[in-house]
Amino acid sequence: MAHSDVSTAAFGSRLLGPVDESSGMRRIRVQLLLTVPLVAANLAGMAVTFALIGFVLPGPTVFTRELLLLDVIATPLYAALALLVGMWWGTVRGLRTLRWAIQPDQVPTEAEQIAASRVPRHLVLQQALLWSGAAAVLTPLYALVEPALIPKILIGIAFSAIVVCANGYLIAEFALRAVTARVLDAAPLRRRRGMGVFSRSMVAWMLGAGVPVTLSMIVAGWALVDSSVSTARLAVCVLSLGGATLVFGLLLMMQTVSTIIAPIRGVRRALRQVEDGDLRVAITVYDGTELGELQSGFNHMVEGLREREQIRDLFGRHVGRDVADAALAGNPTLGGVETEAAALFIDIVGSTTMAATVPAPEMVAILNRFFDIVVDEVEAHGGLLNKFEGDAALAVFGTPAALSDASGAALACARAIRQRLDLTADDFIAAIGVAAGRVVAGNVGARQRYEFTVIGDAVNEAARLCELAKHDDLLLTSANTVNSADDTEAAFWQLGESVTLRGRLTPTRLGRPRSSGPQAERGLHPSEQRTE
Repeated sequence: MAHSDVSTAAFGSRLLGPVDESSGMRRIRVQLLLTVPLVAANLAGMAVTFALIGFVLPGPTVFTRELLLLDVIATPLYAALALLVGMWWGTVRGLRTLRWAIQPDQVPTEAEQIAASRVPRHLVLQQALLWSGAAAVLTPLYALVEPALIPKILIGIAFSAIVVCANGYLIAEFALRAVTARVLDAAPLRRRRGMGVFSRSMVAWMLGAGVPVTLSMIVAGWALVDSSVSTARLAVCVLSLGGATLVFGLLLMMQTVSTIIAPIRGVRRALRQVEDGDLRVAITVYDGTELGELQSGFNHMVEGLREREQIRDLFGRHVGRDVADAALAGNPTLGGVETEAAALFIDIVGSTTMAATVPAPEMVAILNRFFDIVVDEVEAHGGLLNKFEGDAALAVFGTPAALSDASGAALACARAIRQRLDLTADDFIAAIGVAAGRVVAGNVGARQRYEFTVIGDAVNEAARLCELAKHDDLLLTSANTVNSADDTEAAFWQLGESVTLRGRLTPTRLGRPRSSGPQAERGLHPSEQRTE
């Protein structure tokens, strides 16, 4: 999948950098986002443990002469050693499994994908082992001097360990979003094992409210069985744990909600771009949970819209925009309706001789230049280029899209084409015929294959006028067409003699563009007329 979203918030946060960041900067960024928050979380956990054991939980005090060496040497030494080991083991050595992510073009193997998805869990296990080591080492040492300290130390360490480990998991998932995006990009169908939205919410509740409340209940039960726990100590415990519930609950809930909101905001921003007509947008999929499926689903949706728009564009190029829109809007059926319309028929003079004397590539280039002018003017005047017939073309005005003055639009289009051909086409000549009248417009063919076409006397008359124009002034119309156009356009035309066109029974009075007078603006493109 190609990621077109290269904004600095492609991964849900500006802290994670842009998608196209260099590999060196990516490594530094991931290293810092893992190391600094994890170290800070463990330091905060140690401070909470110190406060719980030293001042909050009931039981003997740890600030005695007998415990001085343990307080100032053993405990700080283990804390410093655990931090160093955790930094090396968790962030430095752990990132070695992600060395492939440093190379921007390297696709991770299946083993590397599995290893990358396990990094957050491994970091949590490492921290759990280090905190368990603190309980296993420090509890016996303090118990040798004061056995009554055992429950106090175990409860204080366990509370902080649970909070730090769960917080570490969220930190690791956040820092490794860019890596997760690479994994999901390499294997979009593989479901990554991790906490989903429900699990994240439950963890936030458990750590923010469940653990402190459970600890309060343990202290309350402790006070019931231990008469030495005073009312003041119990009040201190309840107030401290209540404050911890408010503070830690808020922080953890904010962290959890941000992991949920970030992908949703990304999808919302992308939806606004799609609503504005930008179908090039693509979201970076960096979440392996249900939210990642939402991101991926959005990308699949936009990809489908792009394909549909390409088909619509291709369809419109083949049959015309108006016909394509009408077909897509409803259920096309065979048959037609009678309506008033104007037809414009244009044909290159002497095309048979040209095809025999001009090389094929050059002939194709001539036709492309010719049809480029014809299509441009027909669309500019609200018409539909209905058919290409070799070196000729048929355009209709007034169907399938209605025009208030179909005759005037066809006549103005004919003058504009004639003007542009006179100015730019020096290697070929084209004749134009325009006629208006009742026609039948609709789908003609078989049930499995049909096309939009226009049938009627106006179409035949336009073809015969074009044929006659090859030997006349290269642009002819009928008096009926001029008379049915509005006065502004009719002023550009003059009526002449009557002739009986080939295959017709009644004479047709011819109309030609005037050579002077109102035709000062003759042949100008509508956009040029507006600017003047």
